[in-house]
Parts: sequence; structure tokens; C-alpha cells
Amino acid sequence: QVQLVESGGGLVQAGGSLRLSCAASGSIFSINTMGWYRQAPGKQRELVATITSDGSTNYAASVKGRFTLSGDYAKNTVVLEMNALRTEDTAVYYCRAVLSSSRAAIARVYWGQGTQVTVSS
Repeated sequence: QVQLVESGGGLVQAGGSLRLSCAASGSIFSINTMGWYRQAPGKQRELVATITSDGSTNYAASVKGRFTLSGDYAKNTVVLEMNALRTEDTAVYYCRAVLSSSRAAIARVYWGQGTQVTVSS
């Protein structure tokens, strides 16, 4: 069983900063990628940022230059530093991991339970 545990959401004023953490635990053999997606009310879930096991990152255009994703795959954790937050960043943020639970297992996608980020004007 694999679990993704998120922390760090909350309420912040526009221009402020927040830090989201995600830790994967359980039966983990290898992790391909970890990252964050978000879903605002009435909108589809969208990519925020991902990082591969070799450290390659990918950011949504809307957060590039403001958000920084780092990963420590020895600890199976990723941290999203969010700066210069805007009201349009308000959403539920979900941690996502693509990983294999054993040497023989095919990699599959796992999701966290989500954490609310609210940016007020």
C-alpha cells in the first residue's frame, strides 16, 4: 500500500508565500516522478509542477518563475515553494507520484488527498 501525505496548505494574502510538502510512504520500489497538480472550483485538475528521479523539472507556464519544486528521492519527498501568490492560485493542491511498488510491478499513478490553498486579495 502506498500513501502520499501532504502538508502546508492554508490562507495567505496575495503576494505572500506558502510551502507544500508531500511524502510518499509504504511499499515503494522506485519513483519515476512526483509533483503537484491543482483544481480550482469549476475547473479541471491541472499540472503545477513535476520533478523526475534525475531532477528534471516541468512547470506550468502560469507558475514558472514564482514556484520552485524540489525533490529528495532518498526520502521520497517533494517540496513546492510558492512565492508571489495570486488569487488565481487558489485551489486544492494534490500531490501525485508515478511509482512502482516492487521490481516486477508496473509503475502506476498515486494521488494524495489534497490540501487547500487560498490566496486572498
